[in-house]
Amino acid sequence: MTRILSLLLIIALLCACAPTPPPSVSVATVAPGERIWPTQGWPTSTPEDQGLDSSRLDRAAQRAERMGMASLLVFRHGYLVHENYFAKTSANTRFAMYSVTKSFTSTLTGIAVDQGLISSIDIPVQEAFPNLNLENITPEKEQMTLRHLLTMTSGLDWKEGDPAYRAMYTSRNWVENVMNIPMSEAPGSRFLYCSGCSHVLSAAAHQAAQNDLPGFTKINLFTPLGITDYYWEEDAQGIPIGGWGLNLTPREMAKLGYLYLNNGQWNGEQILSQSWIEAATQTQIETGDDGGYGYQWWIDIEQEAYYASGRYGQLIYVIPRLDMIVVTTTIPPKDTWGLPLIHDEIIPAVIE
Repeated sequence: MTRILSLLLIIALLCACAPTPPPSVSVATVAPGERIWPTQGWPTSTPEDQGLDSSRLDRAAQRAERMGMASLLVFRHGYLVHENYFAKTSANTRFAMYSVTKSFTSTLTGIAVDQGLISSIDIPVQEAFPNLNLENITPEKEQMTLRHLLTMTSGLDWKEGDPAYRAMYTSRNWVENVMNIPMSEAPGSRFLYCSGCSHVLSAAAHQAAQNDLPGFTKINLFTPLGITDYYWEEDAQGIPIGGWGLNLTPREMAKLGYLYLNNGQWNGEQILSQSWIEAATQTQIETGDDGGYGYQWWIDIEQEAYYASGRYGQLIYVIPRLDMIVVTTTIPPKDTWGLPLIHDEIIPAVIE
């Protein structure tokens, strides 16, 4: 009898010392119909629990690594379901967003309009900056509005890249530098990509926010979304650069996509009006390559999706019909375009 009791005691001790298995990740912790708000961080889930094929996502990650990406993240129903980092990066790596910044600039413009700080996007640009020292004033330039800047239809004879970027960096007033470029056509005539125009938008929001766009951004966008780890480059006058310059981690990038996916609502607060989001994410102008452009967002017409896109392959891709977001990043000089990967591997991973 003593031997039996001793044996039972040993077994009990072994069981007590055995490692506790990690808790399984599922949607059980969230009530049915309850929306998740990743303000303090993204909850995780298995792909299968969110209707995705994990083997297909694994294959996508392998392809992403071969392509030279630095990160690939997939979110569905408010959960981070697949996360991969390559090239010695991690979840804490802040990436330069390049032109993904433009979609944040558009968002801040929309918030300023919602709050009545900007009366309308149809006001002439010159009315937004009455004290500018402008040259080359023509009737066409007087007709240019904030809407034209948002949709890349300014009519300015802008040539993307250097020497235009260099001219901005060496200028004391970036807005005057851009607005003094001669016109090539009437505003609204056609799509012409213009990073300088995005900076003029940022400057308009900066002026509307009593010359404190950094503070306005923190109070009205970043703090509500829980975005704390960021850096945004400024011009010579302290204005956040509208066309590039924002640095974020991939998880924080996804929060902008999630805000749009939820029609501007975040945990009971309407951060950005639904009407702005609807306009910003539908085709306002054809780009000439079977795609469209909204308010500083690209439109993937075939997939009924929209995305923020930056140089070298930075991407926030939003698919409302699937309640899904995909984020990709790269490290220069590697230049990797993620849309084929999303089309070929990630969207087909949906198994519902």
